[in-house]
Amino acid sequence: MPFNQKPQKFNAKINAVTIGSGDKTVTIGGENSFPFYTFDAPTENTPKIGVEISDLGLDEFSEGVKAYYEGAVSMADIAKKAAAIEGADFVALILDGGDPNGANKSIDELIEVVKEVAGAIDCPLVVEGCKNVEKDAELLPKVAEVLQGRNALLLSEKEENYKAIGAAAGLAYNQIVGAESAVDINLAKQLNVVTTQLGVDAKKIVMNIGSAAAGYGYEYVVSTMDRIKGAALGQNDNMLQMPIITPVSAETWAVKEATASEADMPEWGSADERGIDMEVMTAAADLAAGSDAVILRHPESVKTISKLIKALA
Repeated sequence: MPFNQKPQKFNAKINAVTIGSGDKTVTIGGENSFPFYTFDAPTENTPKIGVEISDLGLDEFSEGVKAYYEGAVSMADIAKKAAAIEGADFVALILDGGDPNGANKSIDELIEVVKEVAGAIDCPLVVEGCKNVEKDAELLPKVAEVLQGRNALLLSEKEENYKAIGAAAGLAYNQIVGAESAVDINLAKQLNVVTTQLGVDAKKIVMNIGSAAAGYGYEYVVSTMDRIKGAALGQNDNMLQMPIITPVSAETWAVKEATASEADMPEWGSADERGIDMEVMTAAADLAAGSDAVILRHPESVKTISKLIKALA
């Protein structure tokens, strides 16, 4: 009996959001089928890959990552090398140094780093705050201001600071708002609702619904992304039709498989290879679950996921 393929067609689609300006832009989202279901519909925009860099430099990165950036002495040098990695679509600057419980850099110091990085690259730029909601409420509006005209994506707006960040990034300075929630479809939708109620265009919002390293409660991530995509496409829920971006590096390079030394765990092999494996497995799972963009750290991870996307999309 012959096989008769019946494509699953949706009338709804995920919003297409363009990041960057000029000749160097990337567009994420725009799909009207489930991830890599090319047998149902052609892929309008393939998933994109960002390379993570930090204002704190390279000290906390693995030896393999440090080796790639050898010779880079400034944030501008690091940013240029990040943008040049094979398979990279954009650069993601994480302002870790702003954390009041860490280096507690001043906003002025951090803004100078943003300016230096932005001036060194012409590819799209994503900027994430320090993950402290009070500091980010002060910091990210300033970032939005100095990046006027860059059409940058600012992570992360949260429920506690959405008014300050949403109003500045999405309205005053016409940037893209990255709405971050904690692996829960209802929290993700609610943040999108209140952000649009501020007046931010729904097509200028990208969701970061949270993640975890593969093997660390990751089933919650899969089920949340699956429910979001199902509601967005199957129920035409326009408050869940924002594309999803997932910062992978912070999760995967912090787990024991990536941090345990070879002296402590010789049977596990190379620490750098373990970190790459965790990053690749998690990024692949995020993309298969519904993420439209992932942020990675190791050049080998970027190359591998880029090949995966080309093979499947």
